[in-house]
Amino acid sequence: MSWRRSAGRASREERRPNAQYLSRESLLALCAVLLGLVAITLPELGSDPWPFRPASVEPQGVLAPLVRAAGEEWDVGIARAAAFLAALLVAGVAVVALRKRSFPAWTGLALALTVAVMLIAPSTLLQMGLRQSTEPWFHTNDSTFQIDIAGELVLDGENPYGHDYRPEGLDRFYTRDGSISPRVRRTEVALDHFAYFPGAAISGAVWRLMPEPLDDYRLFVALCTLGLFAAAMLIRAPLPWRLVIGVLLVANPIAVRSAWFGQNDAPSMLGVVLAFALVTRRRFMWAAGALAAAVLLKQFAVVAVPFVALMIPRRDLLRATAVFAGVVMVGSLPFFVADPGAFIDDTVKFGAGTYRIVGYGLSAILLRAGLLEDHEGSYPFVIFALALWLPLTVWLLVQQRRQREEWLGAAGFALSILVLLFVGRTFNNYYLAWPATGAALAALIALSARTGTSAPSGTPASSRPPPGSRTSPG
Repeated sequence: MSWRRSAGRASREERRPNAQYLSRESLLALCAVLLGLVAITLPELGSDPWPFRPASVEPQGVLAPLVRAAGEEWDVGIARAAAFLAALLVAGVAVVALRKRSFPAWTGLALALTVAVMLIAPSTLLQMGLRQSTEPWFHTNDSTFQIDIAGELVLDGENPYGHDYRPEGLDRFYTRDGSISPRVRRTEVALDHFAYFPGAAISGAVWRLMPEPLDDYRLFVALCTLGLFAAAMLIRAPLPWRLVIGVLLVANPIAVRSAWFGQNDAPSMLGVVLAFALVTRRRFMWAAGALAAAVLLKQFAVVAVPFVALMIPRRDLLRATAVFAGVVMVGSLPFFVADPGAFIDDTVKFGAGTYRIVGYGLSAILLRAGLLEDHEGSYPFVIFALALWLPLTVWLLVQQRRQREEWLGAAGFALSILVLLFVGRTFNNYYLAWPATGAALAALIALSARTGTSAPSGTPASSRPPPGSRTSPG
């Protein structure tokens, strides 16, 4: 009897490090990843901002001390000093890790989040403070500035689609000095269109209820970026891998720059990550709602819809589809009914075919090869999408359906959206965050399946392996 109790205690001791503790080796590996991210991000942190030229800067509000510390101008010193302190913190934890064999799980969680915050927060908060200390069209980005305006329009009961954004000062953003330029007012097409799906305007409206300067949409973007870490934690993979991949989602250079610069992809990407994570936890209705929210926030998330759908068992697919359609309709119908023509023109016609040819994708390659006339010329996106992207996506879906492995859904999404973005009219470097997120999810879900914590896609509940059992050898 005593031997059995002793064996039971030993068994519990063997399981405890996996459930509640991090081994020394796992924590050191996390430290190595964090130091690598800091080393890659630090030299470019805060670089290449918009060249704004405000007439004066008057520090005010809760962020005034930060503005004064930066010399009342955009300064990379504060952000890079914070990044260097983050590196010192990681190094200190690594030194401690050399002296102990295991650590509480919260140690890794706290370290990863602290480093992510130290990379993201200083630049984002300084931009917000400088904006409040000047004018709303300075120290912002045109996309998030327009979402701010769209949110205010929604709060006032107006339709952001088909709206003239000149009176709200969006045109002053493009001159960089706050002046009014007849040329900009005549040629800048974004002044007459709101290219984003209604979720951007709705979330912008909710966020505008915050007090200044916290009502800046970039703070919402930064919080959603940090939320990617929590979403990754939902996948039942080994904790060390969740920590590593979670911090890669949050603290990679694209994510860090997007927060302060004002790229608005993080809220939609958070919805996509949540959808995949919730599917692995068999929360299909919640996954459908998260995916619908992602689509409402940005059109790119539409690519994830068929891949997530194939991960849901047939018996649950109809209800999940109803939830998805219901959320999308509730978010879209008021704007569509208000002005169907403006809604379609802004989100489909303008969003897909009016932007200048920029970036490093197929359109820019053809332009440099002399096969396209100029940056504003026509580009046969539909032809390339039908000839290249659609067949590849169908093939990826067929493979996912045949093999019924959940990680193939995330991997297929990553490959599909990479090709779609490549053949698109515009390919900005921050677009790579989308396929990179899908690839990271695929790796994490594959690890979950390998450790026996996830069932193959579409597997009935009665035939799933019990928690903790292995689904593959080794």
